[in-house]
Amino acid sequence: MKRKLLVLWMVLSGALAQSLSLSTFGQEVKKNAPGNSRTFRFDYGATLKDLPAGARVRAWLPVPQSTDRQTVKALQQELPSAGQLHTDPVYGNRILYFELTRSASPSVAFTTSYLVRREEVRGLSSGGEQVDLTDRQRQLFLSANTLVPVTGKQLELLKGISFPQDPLAIARTLYDRVDDHVKYDKSRPGYGNGDVLWVCDSRTGNCTDFHSLFISWARAKGIPARFEIGFSLPSERGKGVISGYHCWAEFYNGQSWVPVDISEADKHPEMKQYFFGNLTENRVAFTIGRDINLVPRQSGEPLNYFLFPYVEVNGLPWPKEKIELSCAYADIEREK
Repeated sequence: MKRKLLVLWMVLSGALAQSLSLSTFGQEVKKNAPGNSRTFRFDYGATLKDLPAGARVRAWLPVPQSTDRQTVKALQQELPSAGQLHTDPVYGNRILYFELTRSASPSVAFTTSYLVRREEVRGLSSGGEQVDLTDRQRQLFLSANTLVPVTGKQLELLKGISFPQDPLAIARTLYDRVDDHVKYDKSRPGYGNGDVLWVCDSRTGNCTDFHSLFISWARAKGIPARFEIGFSLPSERGKGVISGYHCWAEFYNGQSWVPVDISEADKHPEMKQYFFGNLTENRVAFTIGRDINLVPRQSGEPLNYFLFPYVEVNGLPWPKEKIELSCAYADIEREK
């Protein structure tokens, strides 16, 4: 019955999305957006496998939210029990939580769906949204994380570099240095954790590794910097399955948050200039930060980052290989 309801919802949600006033949806983000935009449905779900009989299951899901760079509206939830929406008090991330006791089936599935309008970010030309950091925020984004130290051997890689005084120019110097030092390569075990010391030694990694090194160096230079994670979409409009995640970094220039996407610059050298201060609209952001404590508090250690469902069974973290993530997107034509 649940599957029938889900199929019916998928049909209706398409109609619902089309019935929304797409000509005005997202205008609360930027009424005079300087670049491109993209409107799409994003489905996020997973199946929990091999749950023991009678087990107590707790699950936390990240929830994308509206910012100055994207508008998000929830379309539907299909959860195995009642969900609760919470806010992480440190980073402001939104969290959907549910719990249950496993009954007949050893598998539990859930899905959420959102209507998203994502704006191209031109953080240098438009100036970005003006932000005044509180003392707490400044301290948060200058402090070390477990895998992102702000002192130590990674700073030796900056020796001999003559740094300017302006935060923007410093950030550009660090951007170039990360790109010079690290190659986008996921062939070596250990990539993807954002472990700065590992990245320094391996000189390879994925987006998490590139941007962790940038954040470490920026903070060491007194520039607040933060980690943002979500999913990238193919540039071609259409629909399809999302097979992997994407992340980027932002630094504070004294007035606003400026994005950098160094791993994309490394993969596409012709866009290196663009990805300092700019982001394409082909993405959706879910959360920010590292060393994340959830709400309600998890029994396990703080999360390195929060994008995938986090699940505990009988008080212990459930293995990632037993959580089958399923994400998909479908572009929606805007009214002319």
